[in-house]
Amino acid sequence: MSVSTLSAPARVDTTTDLPTGRRRRLPDLRRWISPLAIVALWQIACETGLLPPDKLSSPWTVLRTGVELAGTGELGDAFVVSTTRVGIGFAVGAVIGLGLGVVSGLSRWGEFLVDPPVQMLRTLPFLGLIPLFILWFGIGEEPKIALVALGVAFPLYLNVHSGIRGVDSHLIEATTALGYTRTERLVHVVLPSALPNTLVGLRQSLGVAWLSLIVGEQVNASSGLGYLINNAREFLRTDVIVVGLVVYAALGLATDAIVRLVERRALRWRV
Repeated sequence: MSVSTLSAPARVDTTTDLPTGRRRRLPDLRRWISPLAIVALWQIACETGLLPPDKLSSPWTVLRTGVELAGTGELGDAFVVSTTRVGIGFAVGAVIGLGLGVVSGLSRWGEFLVDPPVQMLRTLPFLGLIPLFILWFGIGEEPKIALVALGVAFPLYLNVHSGIRGVDSHLIEATTALGYTRTERLVHVVLPSALPNTLVGLRQSLGVAWLSLIVGEQVNASSGLGYLINNAREFLRTDVIVVGLVVYAALGLATDAIVRLVERRALRWRV
């Protein structure tokens, strides 16, 4: 092999400024075919009368209503209230789920003492706890935040516990042979190995958080997206209902995309 071959620079794709074989992946537009087709069929069904307005408003009507609500500030206020509730509830639930998962995963006694009550509580229909939360916390913000926190804690706990318990035993044996301390083993082996499961639990928890919020905001709420939807139901405003649901869906997709971005960056060592 000649010297000129060895010293030749890597061929670069001028369209992406990345070496060949590492081109930046562009979004596949084919994924938009079916959603756009559904919206088109929805609009046609509304225009032809197959879907009456009192059952479901047309996409064009929903779009105009969304612009009107945004212009009056009503949608923005509801957005801020709902995201604040989810943010606080998620933070509380994440601390509880992560803490219990680490204690139960790292310690045998922790598993004996923590896992049984968590598993018992996990099987309860937590949405059915709303009346109890109202009795405990009243009808203010606390029951809604508690409902979100409870929904977040369980998926995160299960995945953290599973991730820690699923660490390859050969890696543990190798670190023992290399003389790692317990702290070094935890930082360099256990936690990185449990990170993929933890991020999966994070994505699941965010999905449950928005589901919990939808239910919580439709019970004794005077603000938020759920209240906006529930109030629109009283006046048969299906356009406002769909606007609220679209915002919920967009928020769920946005938070999931953020976690997936973190996942790609944090787990680059798996590639």
